[in-house]
Amino acid sequence: MLGRTDGTLPAGRPGLRVGRVPVACETGGVPTEPPESAWLFPPVDEADEYGVVAFGADLEPGTLLAAYRQGLFPMHVQRRRLGWWSPDPRAVLPRGGLRVSRSLRRSLRRFEVRVDTAFTEVMQGCGDPRRAQGWINRDIVAAYRRLFDLGWAHSVETWLDGELVGGLYGVAVGGLFAGESMFHRVDDASKVALVALVELLDDHDATLLDCQWRTEHLASLGVVEIPRPEYLRRLGLALQRPLPAAFR
Repeated sequence: MLGRTDGTLPAGRPGLRVGRVPVACETGGVPTEPPESAWLFPPVDEADEYGVVAFGADLEPGTLLAAYRQGLFPMHVQRRRLGWWSPDPRAVLPRGGLRVSRSLRRSLRRFEVRVDTAFTEVMQGCGDPRRAQGWINRDIVAAYRRLFDLGWAHSVETWLDGELVGGLYGVAVGGLFAGESMFHRVDDASKVALVALVELLDDHDATLLDCQWRTEHLASLGVVEIPRPEYLRRLGLALQRPLPAAFR
């Protein structure tokens, strides 16, 4: 991946190099396993035609991790009811499938990329109420911040002239990275974050990058759809993989 930074890292912080891009990291060690969830989810093949498996439960760390390990993710329905989703088909970015256009390759030179240095700010950017169909509310931000504090949730950020201008966040469990949302305030800033994430995962043999639903935007970057049974098969394999070093 092409890109640039000022070449310095904060004193006392670890760093790693992705391709030819130095990336500043503030990851804090092996994730802490939270108490088990008080809830049991139905089998994912009981999802309705929209991919909703269940409603309710809570957003405690143990519940969220149990959901991801079962192939589910949370999203409010019409900003009110908490739904647990398993779409069929499911959108993933295959290993080696990322498409980097010539214009995006030029954009890679503009930004500094950091990992886990502004997690809450990235979530707030993704949850900007001015965005169409926004669903990331205060409860979601608080829930994923708890996962972040335990070492399970992560952000990949793009910075320009010392200002956060884009990024993405998600949950890493073994070889799974479950992408949740991305945002940008400068053209290509979120795409650069995705390129950096892919190289971090590829560098450490992670096996599944979950994108939930395919959009035309994601499809232009190489995201494809696979049937739910195939997603669950890949998920089972990914969960047996070690966590990428970038996230521990």
